Amino acid sequence: MKKISIVAIATIMVIGSMFTSCEAIKNTNNTQKGAGIGAVAGAVLGGVLGNNLGKGGKGAMGAVLGGVVGGVAGGVIGNKMDKQAREIDAVLPGAEVVRVGEGIKLVLNENAVRFDTNKSSLTAGAKANLDKLVPVFAEYPDTDITIYGYTDSTGPADYNLKLSGERAASVRNYLASKGVSSSRFQVTGLGIADPIASNETVDGRSQNRRVEFAITANEKMIKDAEAEVKN
Repeated sequence: MKKISIVAIATIMVIGSMFTSCEAIKNTNNTQKGAGIGAVAGAVLGGVLGNNLGKGGKGAMGAVLGGVVGGVAGGVIGNKMDKQAREIDAVLPGAEVVRVGEGIKLVLNENAVRFDTNKSSLTAGAKANLDKLVPVFAEYPDTDITIYGYTDSTGPADYNLKLSGERAASVRNYLASKGVSSSRFQVTGLGIADPIASNETVDGRSQNRRVEFAITANEKMIKDAEAEVKN
């Protein structure tokens, strides 16, 4: 199994430090990682870390960090996200899985999810890879999933923005057709925003044509975690 990126945030009274690690997740316990981070701090961190990392400050990274619950309940949620991240990595090794705060940022590049040229229709290979995610999402029903579509900078920006939204919607619609509740999804097209590689090269443009998921706890998971720490 390939390594899963981890972004851990520690706070003691105030935000004390931020660091990243690319160590593999094995039996990582996020109780301490989640402790002390309030919702307000999470919203601030979403913008700061997203911009610093240069990967999805307006997208998946910001969304995951913006929904931080914090405290011991946040640690309980983090533990569940650890398990889900490992399962996603196991079934779809071509994906980039980033465990951050109390959520997961999942990046599917063209190796995992490809579309027909200038269209929003999924290729057969893309559908096969999305099929692998369905049982994992079904095993963790108490999560919300926001899907962000991106393009490279080729072509008009307004066209790319529209196309990216349609592609994100295609991913949502396909997963919903396979039994994942549509109420769990939100979709956003970001077009040429937040490039993760240079648009000056073929390889860079291929990396920028991607779909990102922000997987976060829904209200039920949060309430269950809060109830668990009270017992």
